[in-house]
Amino acid sequence: MTTTLAGGRAARRQTMRRIRPRRSPAVPLLLAVWAGAAGVLWLWWRNTPAISDDTGKILGAGRITGLLAGYLMALVVLQMARVPALERRVGSDRVARWHAMTGRYTLCLVLAHVFLIMWGYAAQAGKGLGDVVAQTVDSVDQLPDMGKAAIGTGLLVVIGLLSVGPVRRRIPYDAWYHVHLLTYAAVFLTFWHQLTTGNDFAVEPVAKTVWYALYGSVTALVLWYRVLTPLRLNLRHRMRVEAVIEETPGIVSVLIGGGRLHRMGAEAGQFFRWRFLAPGMRFSSHPYSLSAAPRPDMLRITVKAIGDHSARLRELEPGTRVWAEGPYGALTAQRRSRGKVLLVAGGVGITPMRALFETLPGASGDITLLYRANSTQDLALWDELAGIADERGARLMYAVNSPDGERPDISAETLARKIPDVERHDVFLCGPPGFAQSVYEALRGAGVPARRIHHESFEM
Repeated sequence: MTTTLAGGRAARRQTMRRIRPRRSPAVPLLLAVWAGAAGVLWLWWRNTPAISDDTGKILGAGRITGLLAGYLMALVVLQMARVPALERRVGSDRVARWHAMTGRYTLCLVLAHVFLIMWGYAAQAGKGLGDVVAQTVDSVDQLPDMGKAAIGTGLLVVIGLLSVGPVRRRIPYDAWYHVHLLTYAAVFLTFWHQLTTGNDFAVEPVAKTVWYALYGSVTALVLWYRVLTPLRLNLRHRMRVEAVIEETPGIVSVLIGGGRLHRMGAEAGQFFRWRFLAPGMRFSSHPYSLSAAPRPDMLRITVKAIGDHSARLRELEPGTRVWAEGPYGALTAQRRSRGKVLLVAGGVGITPMRALFETLPGASGDITLLYRANSTQDLALWDELAGIADERGARLMYAVNSPDGERPDISAETLARKIPDVERHDVFLCGPPGFAQSVYEALRGAGVPARRIHHESFEM
């Protein structure tokens, strides 16, 4: 059974809007980050006297790694704050990659800082490299706020180890997610020793004020966007499950009702983090894209059962309360810069593509959707897609395995043959990482510029 959820007049108005591409603020943000790092280096240089011996060099290296680690910790938390300017303009998947990369650098700097500072302290006391562990124990016991810093460092190490790819893939998503939230506690615990034992802040009151302002601003953003904004959104819209409908074997659509849902600011192509207040699901929050344009009284997600949480969605009862955070994601019409658009979906990546297929501005023949699935039985929402294609004069293609299991050829040559002017299209791409990478390479081979291939991973 399938269900059709049209976007109504709001979606129709969307198709008539002018193309006004929105530039990503990624480059200015990265420049600002590097400018902040340069300021940290300047602070260290300003307060570092001439170094004449090895002990001074070791301590100097320990200080700069500590300052940079403290700066990056604030950025790690900022990247977890769900700030709309980042989530909707830069892209949630890109911010997630920044967060992972910054976290790795931070952990390496923290460990280097601990080792170098303790080695320098041991050298000052006339001890050798082999006494670093004993010196660490003494420092934790004697110096202010070092006990809290030690606990925070331990938490960072645990979080870092659990975030390593092979380890993360072996533990449940919910367990990893909740452990990852301990990053807030780790940053809080390590913050105080930076001010009480850091020489740079002791001799530079202005630097201490700036450090308080940095961490205070990040804390305010976290409280606003991770706590208060979701609370206000859910109290205002009071969402509930209206129905759960099986689209194809293993894929269900969940219809979610509420009040004034069109005022949530959601666009086709975006997603929310959904928490269903049903037994066994209350403490699980997962990202699912909207599979239809938002309506004033209804939202829809379409989900494939690939894990415990997604498999249990079919058991939801009408009336179940829903808690949502969002909307997030930058895979929207705002990314478009050309008249013609190619949408490429792999598997359940069809969910945001279906919403965009309905709402993207375009005249007859401007919009093409290529849908990749293992078989025709796996083509979820196909009847809806066919109806949209007929109504809008859009082109709908599918690529499925042959009866003997051979995978379809989606190469640069095939794309150029099926879509002769593909290099003049904007391309929106969503699907599993391997599929997305292969299609990206094929598109580049067919002459599509990288700046016009818009991709956002739904595996977050």
